[in-house]
Amino acid sequence: MSIADNLNAIKKNLPDGVKLVAVSKFHRNEAILEAYNVGQRIFGESRMQEIDQKHVILPGDIEWHFIGHLQTNKVKTIVPYVHTIHSVDSIRLLSEIEKQSSAINKTVRCLLEIHIAQEDEKYGFSFDACRQFLSSGQWKDYKYARITGLMGMATFTDDQEQVRKEFRNLKYFFDEMRNTYFSDDHNFHELSMGMSDDYLIAIEEGSTMIRVGSSIFGNREY
Repeated sequence: MSIADNLNAIKKNLPDGVKLVAVSKFHRNEAILEAYNVGQRIFGESRMQEIDQKHVILPGDIEWHFIGHLQTNKVKTIVPYVHTIHSVDSIRLLSEIEKQSSAINKTVRCLLEIHIAQEDEKYGFSFDACRQFLSSGQWKDYKYARITGLMGMATFTDDQEQVRKEFRNLKYFFDEMRNTYFSDDHNFHELSMGMSDDYLIAIEEGSTMIRVGSSIFGNREY
């Protein structure tokens, strides 16, 4: 099947209210354009150098999402053109996004990354660390780094019940944070969870945004 066929097959089964981020990292511009030409507008990248090259060449109405681990010294480069950063995993990073966004008077949507997997190498706040950060209220002073939801990655495992449990726990936590800190903020509405291997489970557990790469583009072209 072609990229267009893969994309259309996924979109056909997406419920209303669930957005698709086409993860285009390590894929050629021609592949991205094939997806673009059948209506896809949201693309996800995980490396600053790669997204920095692509955004200049590809159509200007693409909504770029940064989904990888982001170092604070790379924030200034991507802020001018990135729409959403899925991987805000520290207070320091959010503060830097606020600083660089305010310098150019641009709002950047930020998802707090929550560590839900059993793998230590994955990034993110623990539930308790996120509670502590939000309860501090520091983020309320930020006008440009706008917290619009949460993101999490499940354990890479064949145990679907483990994956489901992790997504379900994140959804419970998302509801808790929304009710506790964002009850009057309609901007806090995104729950980014689910990738090629587990997005169907993620949708069943309440995801509003899935990040799918290989099921659309095939194997990565390193």
